[in-house]
Amino acid sequence: MTDTHDTNLPEKQVELEEGKQAAEVSATTETPAEEKTQEKTAESDHKLSKAEILDKLKGIASDVENASKADIDSLKQAFYKLHNAEQEAAKQQHVDNGGSIEEFVPQPDATEEEFKKVMSVIKEKRNELAAELEKQKEMNYQVKLSIIEELKDLVESPDDANKNFTEFKKLQQQWNEVTLVPQAKVNELWKNYQLYVEKFYDLLKLNNEFREYDFKKNLEIKTHLCEAAEKLAEEPDVVSAFHQLQKLHAEFRDTGPVAKELREEIWARFKAASTVVNRRHQQHFEAQKEAERNNLDQKTVICEIIEGIDYSELTTFAAWDNKTQEVIALQSKWKTIGYAPQKMNVKIFERFRKACDEFFHKKSDFFKQLKENMNENLEKKRALCEKAESLKDSTDWKATAEILAKLQKEWKTIGPVAKKHSDAIWKRFITACDYFFEQKNKATSSQRSLEQENLEKKKAILEKLAAIGEDADAEEAVQQVRDLMKEWNGIGYVPIKDKDKIYKQYRALIDNLFERFNLNASNKKLSNFKSSISTIQDGNPQTLYREREKLVRVAENMKNELLTYENNLGFLNASSKKGNSLLTELNRKVEKLKGDIELIKQKIKVIDDSLKGNE
Repeated sequence: MTDTHDTNLPEKQVELEEGKQAAEVSATTETPAEEKTQEKTAESDHKLSKAEILDKLKGIASDVENASKADIDSLKQAFYKLHNAEQEAAKQQHVDNGGSIEEFVPQPDATEEEFKKVMSVIKEKRNELAAELEKQKEMNYQVKLSIIEELKDLVESPDDANKNFTEFKKLQQQWNEVTLVPQAKVNELWKNYQLYVEKFYDLLKLNNEFREYDFKKNLEIKTHLCEAAEKLAEEPDVVSAFHQLQKLHAEFRDTGPVAKELREEIWARFKAASTVVNRRHQQHFEAQKEAERNNLDQKTVICEIIEGIDYSELTTFAAWDNKTQEVIALQSKWKTIGYAPQKMNVKIFERFRKACDEFFHKKSDFFKQLKENMNENLEKKRALCEKAESLKDSTDWKATAEILAKLQKEWKTIGPVAKKHSDAIWKRFITACDYFFEQKNKATSSQRSLEQENLEKKKAILEKLAAIGEDADAEEAVQQVRDLMKEWNGIGYVPIKDKDKIYKQYRALIDNLFERFNLNASNKKLSNFKSSISTIQDGNPQTLYREREKLVRVAENMKNELLTYENNLGFLNASSKKGNSLLTELNRKVEKLKGDIELIKQKIKVIDDSLKGNE
């Protein structure tokens, strides 16, 4: 209820003072964080499809005056998030299909064109509404100026103020019905209005009973406003609570004064309730700002990781593949992080996109160069195949064997070829070599008698190994075994029909002795391999080349597997029992792989030493 009169009470500025107090609290509750208000529907908007977003925007376009800017911005942001994701996916598909990023041309999006048209309509209508609102505010301002002039006339009228009371109440009613005016003119307008209201009350002589009744009604209204403000402390939506508080402040300010002895008390209660709501509102946006700063820090770290990639280390397909998986994992992580501060959100995304584009561009360049190198290697290996094929029917056994051995060495120096050609080109080369050495072996059958002698020698070694008793001194026994193994490896070929049988007997005895005297597993495997070299070779040096080629491929696969495990270790931590168990298992696999790789390297060295001995 608006204050309408005054008795002989000395407090002539009651309403002015309370109006000032309410205006001051209202001013202090407005914070810069208001511009960051997010509507409840923002989260749900980002779950809509592009078509659904477009339908909602069309609905807004037909009823713009009842739509908020936050709703429109949220839908716009959600639309372009989906649109950009589609473009990025298309670009990635283009790259995966062998294209370059520079050649990528986005396909026209009919939905985007319709989206832009609808947004243009919304923008135009909002501009029209804004212009109309400003026009209405100016008209309201002129109306209130005229009300103030009429109040001034009442104050300066020689008639009895009581006679003018009805007209005064009518002007107050008109004043309250006229709402929005230009913001810059609010305070001055209100001061002038209150000035003449106060002067009128000074002239007004009403009885104390009527005045007390007015005070009582105003107290009831302000008590109700205090209760409403206090309930806002429990409102889950702090932003909504803040806006509701502003409306309560406007009502409190427009309500007339209460009895002097209750004036400070009712104002203190209302102010205390306002402080709680304002504090929650401020804390809400401070927390939101802090979360956005943390998001910016996380996104900055991701950018730095991608920007810090050392491309000089990415020299193999496996290395690029592993690093690509890391970048994709970082891109997935990026999508789980919320918005950064508004002024940095676009900049950090552009930085992230630039770093990713650079990575995939360099990857494309690498594979383009790798493809060219593989094509060159294929031509070199084809040339070696042609040379080997031209020599396979030669009967100059010694000279041709030396030439083919050199060709095999040269083959090892040539880099890899495309996987689809690798097996075929190798089979072509080794087939020509095998054919020559098979013919050579047939022509050198005189070696059979020597092979029979070697068989008898190896049988004698088997008898010596079997004779090593369990009570023998461990150190002496181990040395004896090593000497017999060395002697075995020095003996030449045996007849092919006896090769597997005698080797199995030898292997079984060696394994039993190794187990009995607890020899190192790796040494055991290496010793076994050394002893099998003569069997692997089988009178044909190219079999060693094939074995060496196989070991090289196995070692390369193990290195790639080791690199994968080591990369996975970088993404894990032992913060949980499960995480600790996984770390232990991965570390065990890493150490085992390292040991296996080292053993294969030693086997390759054994083959290389054997090949040198045959030269």
